[in-house]
Amino acid sequence: MLWFVCFFNYADRQAIFSVFPRLKDEFGFDKVQLGLIGSAFMWVYALAAPVAGFVGDRWRRKHLILGGCVFWSFVTMLTGSCGKLWHFVSVRALEGLGETFYFPASTSLISDYHGVRTRSRALAFHNSSVYLGTIAGGWLGAWFAVHSGWRSGFYFFGGAGILLALVLYRFLREPARGQADFDPAQLDQAAASAPLTWCEVGLVFFRNRTALLLLAAFLGANFVAAIFLTWTPTFLVEKFHFQLASAGFSGSVFIHLASAMSVPFGGWLADRWARRHPGGRMLVQALGLLAGSVFVFLVGTTARVGVLLVVMSLFGLCKGLYDSNIFAAIFDVVEPRARGTAAGIMNTVGWGGGALGPLVVGWISAHGRRATEMENMSEAIAFCSVIYIFAAALLFLAAARARRDIPFVPLQPHGTGFPK
Repeated sequence: MLWFVCFFNYADRQAIFSVFPRLKDEFGFDKVQLGLIGSAFMWVYALAAPVAGFVGDRWRRKHLILGGCVFWSFVTMLTGSCGKLWHFVSVRALEGLGETFYFPASTSLISDYHGVRTRSRALAFHNSSVYLGTIAGGWLGAWFAVHSGWRSGFYFFGGAGILLALVLYRFLREPARGQADFDPAQLDQAAASAPLTWCEVGLVFFRNRTALLLLAAFLGANFVAAIFLTWTPTFLVEKFHFQLASAGFSGSVFIHLASAMSVPFGGWLADRWARRHPGGRMLVQALGLLAGSVFVFLVGTTARVGVLLVVMSLFGLCKGLYDSNIFAAIFDVVEPRARGTAAGIMNTVGWGGGALGPLVVGWISAHGRRATEMENMSEAIAFCSVIYIFAAALLFLAAARARRDIPFVPLQPHGTGFPK
């Protein structure tokens, strides 16, 4: 059920980027203004995320997930009525507010059904919807723009999301917090414990050096991801002369379908490595970013369409290895009562910093040292490989010290748990 909610979460946020060329033609927006539209969502999403996580550790997560889906779907429909820059910035900001409640609540809920033996696989399967939703948003947003006007895609996605949320109110169930990590006696004790205060959560998170390393790595990885989400369709139209619908499809399918294919493998591999080493999930992430840095560089530097599509696919495969364990890794070193807030803090830093990516590339495109905007954009994308390498180094450090920061001995039915 959450797979489908997450699908619309990403389809709704992605659809706007595939119609950037249409907005440029109709309203005269330049690349900095388009970058502002892309970043408005991410800034509000990031700023509200700690509150969303803190609330998710106290309220029923079902209501936050489905209520948020209704809200952001309605805002998606409002996007179809926009006609000025401040309209687009406002609705994107409101959509960020609605969507920020989803991941802290949903990942915390899934982690209460799946312990250390299966958590990465469960969250990886859930995350596969991120990529298919991104593909659908990019392709269908462009398809509607070509065949019935750019506004109609937003009416379609918004209406479908509202209908889904209303249906799932009957079927989605809330597990006990921590039920996958504790035996029954421990679970009763945990259930009787009071929720953590803001100060206590801060101590849990910000005194945990492994968590801080994971946070910094997520910032770097998401900075790159936000650039690709925002600018790939425009990159394909202006540099490689794709048609709009083809750019909306190709700009998402080669990267994100490859990620959807690799993310289950990343989850499976991480679950196996995590049984032997507490930093096993982080090692999988680090290897994904390190290998992906090569293909990020090639995306920015190649001038051949065939090479571009191959390296975009290989980049997507590597990205899936990292993404499969974003929340599973942090949940290994944060206790269940703080997981929603931890996910919110991750989103604040990751998306808050990531929101700068589209603006930075938009500014470099307009004011960089090269002769044309597209040469500047290509150079900026290639430089993202350096950010990936730095984030991979942080993950290797996190994996090396993860054993010291485990908050409890996880429940292992078959006696394969590692000692604290």
